[in-house]
Amino acid sequence: MTSSPRELPRIRPMLATPGPLPPPGEDAAWGFEVKWDGIRCIAEVPGDGTLRLITRAGNDATRTYPELQGLGEQLTGRSCVLDGEVVVLDEAGRPDFGLLQRRMGVLNPRRAAELALRHPVHFMIFDVLHLDGASLLALGYRERRTALTGLGLAGPAWSAPAHLEGHGQRAWEATLGSGFEGVLAKRLSSPYTPGLRSPDWRKTKHLVTLDAVIGGWTEGRGALTGLPGAVLTGQWEAEGLRYTGAVGSGLSEYERRDLARYLAVLARPTSPFTGPVDVRGAHFVEPRLVAEVTFTGWTATGLLRQPTWHRLRPDLTDLAP
Repeated sequence: MTSSPRELPRIRPMLATPGPLPPPGEDAAWGFEVKWDGIRCIAEVPGDGTLRLITRAGNDATRTYPELQGLGEQLTGRSCVLDGEVVVLDEAGRPDFGLLQRRMGVLNPRRAAELALRHPVHFMIFDVLHLDGASLLALGYRERRTALTGLGLAGPAWSAPAHLEGHGQRAWEATLGSGFEGVLAKRLSSPYTPGLRSPDWRKTKHLVTLDAVIGGWTEGRGALTGLPGAVLTGQWEAEGLRYTGAVGSGLSEYERRDLARYLAVLARPTSPFTGPVDVRGAHFVEPRLVAEVTFTGWTATGLLRQPTWHRLRPDLTDLAP
């Protein structure tokens, strides 16, 4: 860590390890939070009414999210370093990474202000690392959360959402039912270890399984030339087959070769999808094959987010009309 000119330490964010939730018998030792689908940021608040936002990559994002400056004003007279996630919420109150992407990297003040009105961000604060000149890194997670609660952070574009202690399954079911990305489990006694991926923090994502109709494919590159690099998927609706995105991750070479044979037989000259498919070099096929894919949610434009191929479902080909 290095100190800024205003004597606030520059702290790199602590990282979570992917893995399952702690077993029920160990729940009492853990706290559980929503896993937000956004951009991790450290907020440096020197107490003079200003705020500086630093991304996980070390970039200054202060000008990108002008609506968060009010947090610095709220904390006038208190110096602190906060950890949290910047998100854009959809109409249902769920983070929408597709909308957030429209805000990312914008440094022009006028453009950033315009986007703040159209797609306002919200800073979900879940940790305090430094407070009024004292480091809190060595304190346990529960103690830091108590200090965070004491700050009373609530505003039009920021909040400190509550965590749940000792009830991992309840947190899992609640986040799944509400459409959130997953759960973060944090050991209540764990100190904050800047820049390190710690087993004391565990992230568990909800994965949704979908039977997707294959309506086309794109050719792979390099060693995959001539083979499907990705398949173009869709869902049947009243108007016809709606395009839901390309899926290539998770396909083995054997599966790609197998698919190539099937897709060659089903080739057609026109798109089976009802709307436009903005994919360069798309090859279209009769929508007869069904694939099982996993994904983490839907984008604002109705496409699969982070889709992964699981398997071909020959038993479900009769789902396609």
